[in-house]
Amino acid sequence: MPGTQPTDPIGDAFEAHRDRLRAVAYRVLGSHADAEDAVQEAWLRLARQDTDTINNLGGWLTTVVGRISLDVLRSRGVRPELSFDTQLPEFTVMLDDAPAPEELVALGDSVGLALLTVLDSLRPDERLAFVLHDVFAVPHGEIGAILGKSADATKMLTSRARRKVQTARQPAGAGRQQREVVQAFLAAAGEGRFEQLLQVLHPEVKFTVHTPNGTFVTLGATEVATRARVAASAARGHAATVNGRPGIISWSEDGTPLSVLAFTVTDGRITEITAVVDPAELALMDLPNPV
Repeated sequence: MPGTQPTDPIGDAFEAHRDRLRAVAYRVLGSHADAEDAVQEAWLRLARQDTDTINNLGGWLTTVVGRISLDVLRSRGVRPELSFDTQLPEFTVMLDDAPAPEELVALGDSVGLALLTVLDSLRPDERLAFVLHDVFAVPHGEIGAILGKSADATKMLTSRARRKVQTARQPAGAGRQQREVVQAFLAAAGEGRFEQLLQVLHPEVKFTVHTPNGTFVTLGATEVATRARVAASAARGHAATVNGRPGIISWSEDGTPLSVLAFTVTDGRITEITAVVDPAELALMDLPNPV
């Protein structure tokens, strides 16, 4: 009929699965950019595939995205990603008193931001098996097809990954305790109390600052304590959660972001501080509105 737009049933079917595929890839890879690339590659493979041979499009796409993600994880082991010293960290930032984004509420705490940090400790095959089975309920047989393992072997792999995750996840109240350590650090830095700073800093703490003039790294509690006023001056802002860790965002009066700080706290001491004060890098972040 005149004026009727041609339909693309395969494209429409793919779009119906896109959000889930993106969620799978992101939980496996921990990077929005890599997840988008994996989903795009899945679409390209689908476009080359004889769709008449696909009985379950959702399952086929999940398998393809899983294989692509596994290849990416394994390639990272051969070609490690650039360290935070030379690359801006991919921050996911949320104000502590703001409601969680709808997608996180829908997925639940089991796939929250803190879990991404825990998953980094797993081997690529463990990470893929755990995410696909425990988060997205993919049967062990289908996961085994991706990994080249039997369903029973995959089940054992998933169980091992689950035990590691359960061991690594923070106990109840850990977030509040970590925040208290950070507040103690900021208070001591603001008042210039050197000894108190040393008490909350791990002896091998790492302090990375991203500035307009480059990235600077300071190592060791004594050295970091002497530079703590940099963090204190940048930290007159709003408490936030940065990649599941305690952090601080500060803004200028016109709402322009001034800095983002993220703290890693282990066993009651700060082991790493990352500060971003470069306006160009801050502009690339999807920071929440202070209002």
